[in-house]
This record gives sequence, C-alpha cells and structure tokens, in this order.
Amino acid sequence: MKRSDIEIMSPAGSYESLQAAIQGGAASVYFGVEQLNMRSKSSFNFTLDDLEAIVGICRKHGIRSYLTVNTVLYDNELDDMRRIVDAASEHGITAIIATDLAAIQYARSIGMEVHISTQLNVTNLESLRFFAAYADVMVLARELNLSQVKEIAEAIRKERITGPSGKPVQLELFVHGALCMAISGKCYLSLHEKNHSANRGKCLQTCRKSYIVTEKQSGNELEVDHEYIMSPKDLSTIHFLNKILDAGVTVLKIEGRARSPEYVKTTTECYREAVDAWFDGTYSGEKIKDWQRRLATVFNRGFWNGYYLGQRLGEWSHRYGSQATRRKIFVGQITNYYKRIQVAELLAEANTIDVNDEILILGPTTGLIQTHVREIRVGDQSVQTSPRGIKCSLPVEQTVRRSDKLYKLVDATRVSQQ
Repeated sequence: MKRSDIEIMSPAGSYESLQAAIQGGAASVYFGVEQLNMRSKSSFNFTLDDLEAIVGICRKHGIRSYLTVNTVLYDNELDDMRRIVDAASEHGITAIIATDLAAIQYARSIGMEVHISTQLNVTNLESLRFFAAYADVMVLARELNLSQVKEIAEAIRKERITGPSGKPVQLELFVHGALCMAISGKCYLSLHEKNHSANRGKCLQTCRKSYIVTEKQSGNELEVDHEYIMSPKDLSTIHFLNKILDAGVTVLKIEGRARSPEYVKTTTECYREAVDAWFDGTYSGEKIKDWQRRLATVFNRGFWNGYYLGQRLGEWSHRYGSQATRRKIFVGQITNYYKRIQVAELLAEANTIDVNDEILILGPTTGLIQTHVREIRVGDQSVQTSPRGIKCSLPVEQTVRRSDKLYKLVDATRVSQQ
C-alpha cells in the first residue's frame, strides 16, 4: 500500500468548509445539494448552480468531489433525483454517494461512479459482492469490528473483487464525528415525534435531548440524570488508526457537514498527519496525545471508540451540545485588506479584540486562517484593545477579503462563566 492509496474524505457544508478541507490536506470532499441528502435540514446546502464552482475549486487543488444523494426516495422524487445526478455528471463530479437502489442504478446507467452509503448497512461479504456490480467504494456498516473489516478486505484481495471501474473495491470507514444510536443511522424518532424523517435528511436531533421517565400507574417521575442515554459520544479513532489501516481500509471518512470550518480543518489535519506518521513509522503515543488535544478543541460530544474494537454498548454524552475545550466568539467583519503591507481593516461590531488574542478569519474564498493578533492600530495609534463598534487594523500575513468574518478563540470555561 502506498501513501497515495489512503484517502482522507472531509465534509463540506459550505464554501468556507470546502476551503478548510483543502487547507487541512483532504484528498476528497463530500457535500449535498438541495434536498435528497442526509443533511438537507441540518446544514447549509449548495444548489445545482454551485456545482461548476465546486468542481473548479476541487480540480484546481487536485481533490475528488463526491455528491450525496443518499436519502430514501419516493416515486414522486425520482425525476428530481435524475435531474441532480444528470447535473453532477454534466459538471464532472467524481462520484455519487447513494443509498436507494433507484439512485444507484440510475447513476450507473449514465456512467457515474457510485459509492455505497453507510445507510445501506453493508455488513458481510455477500452484500459486498452484490453491490460491487454497481459501486467502486463501499462504506461498511459502523457496527462492524475491525476483525470483520479485515476479513472482508482480505477476501476482496484474494478473490479480486472489482467494481465497475475494473479496480478492486475500496473499503471506506467513518473515522471521526457524530454517531447515531440507530443502526447505521436508520432512525425514526424525528418521524414519530414531528413527522420529519431522519432517513430523508430531516433529523431533529430528538435523541440528543434530556428526558424524564413517568411511571404510568403512579405518575411518579424519574429524571434520567448525568447521561443523555440516546445520544452517543462522538467517534474518534486517531489512537488506533494504525489498526484501521492494517485492516485494509483505504478511505477514511470524517463526519460533519453541519459542523464549522475550524472543525473540518482541525480534524482533516490531524488524520492527515496520523496517516503520514503511520507510513513514516513515527505513529507514537506522544503524537496521539497531541492529536487528541487538538481534536478536543473543536465541536465534540466527548469521544469513544465506536464498535471497531469490539465494544457493543455505546458511551453516552453527559450533557447537551459541544464539549469542545475552546469556543469562538464573533468580533466583526473584514472591511478591507491591503495586500502590499499585509494589513487587514476590521469593523469590531460585536466584541472587543486585544493584542495576543488568538483569532479565526473565515470566508468562502479565504477558507480558514488561524493566527494571533500581534498589533492593533486605531487610526495612527497603536493600542492594546480595540473597543466594540469602531474600525481598527491588524497585520495578517495571508490574504483575506472584504466581508470575511473574524472570531476570537477563548477557553470554553470563560464562555460558560459569562
């Protein structure tokens, strides 16, 4: 196996996240357009008009582009599905990620590369042999352990099981991000409660909430405390990524189309570095600790191993929302950038900014820039703090653009105490 055989696939829920994935070292990105994808409600979705620009950005940076068409489909949506897949083919999208056989068969009929989504729940070799007639890459079910994954990978190699391209079928696994309590994401809670089907991209995160259990006969109530018993911690595999690669997995998928650009960049960077370390023979406990520290700074619900190491019972979140060790606070927008002297003009409309603050600058073309404030000027005066509501200037070595948003990063405990 060569280094180039391993693909880091990152989520792109916006142009900012697309650029962040590229900056982090992704080999591919996946995203949705309009409806018919599993994040149609929870994240910004591109439109068909965005496809040309997305493909152009991906080709410029030499990365692959994958369009998710992975919801359950009804008869009245088949024309929409064909329209979306046709547009993907016309604009040169690398592959379609699909669950419904209607989308899989149609994409193949027009020559589109197909990847099988985790929602199809491929758990065994016979299923893989069947879908190999349609797909070059398969996301195996999240419930498999690595011994089972390795057996499937070895069978692909020994039996020379190939996809439509004639190349051996590749195995893809989720390596980081949110996990659903349901089998491979097939959940009906939102449908039951609010008539919004999670299997059609409209999950309302019903499982992530806290609950009180009522005993019917007496009316006595029991609050389920300390744990959100339907809300699993996030998956993190950075500390046993060597075992995943040893098992024969070649596509490493990071979950998170609804998450922030800094999440995308940080997770992509860490897993890219971990793969490089595995090839270089420098994958070590010391590096793992540093990656884990960095991964904890961005959105997470706490971490666990998933089912890959044989654990069958989920580990549940202890509170609602993110447990990231750092949070971003919006300061204002960039109003100008003077490239020759590498100075940005900022309108600090929402919060103050101080010398030595760690900041993020986000924009659809800029992507993500993370740096520290070395100096602040208000007019001709050098100041320690720029008050809210005025324009100031600060040195920024990388090019930023008007309307880019600037945030300061703070320790999460400071935010909770405010």
